[in-house]
Amino acid sequence: MSLGEATSLLRGGIVQVLFLAAPMLLTALVVGLVVAILQATTSIQEQTLTFVPKVIAILLVLGFLGGWMFSSLGEYTVELFRMIPQMAR
Repeated sequence: MSLGEATSLLRGGIVQVLFLAAPMLLTALVVGLVVAILQATTSIQEQTLTFVPKVIAILLVLGFLGGWMFSSLGEYTVELFRMIPQMAR
């Protein structure tokens, strides 16, 4: 396997991880921002107030996008296994 192929595999893996993690991370970011604004306007500084809504929102995103995430990761894994004979040359 050449350095270019290895770099391509590494880049593909990183892109795959970013695509799979982005919906959850963006959801946590938005929910955290909304809760922080609410806390700042109401002067309520409760730690669980930021944690619980983020967990619930991330679970909802996983519920809605879990099938897509699983199939995307499955297709990527199958593609990697198909490339094994070419890499062995």
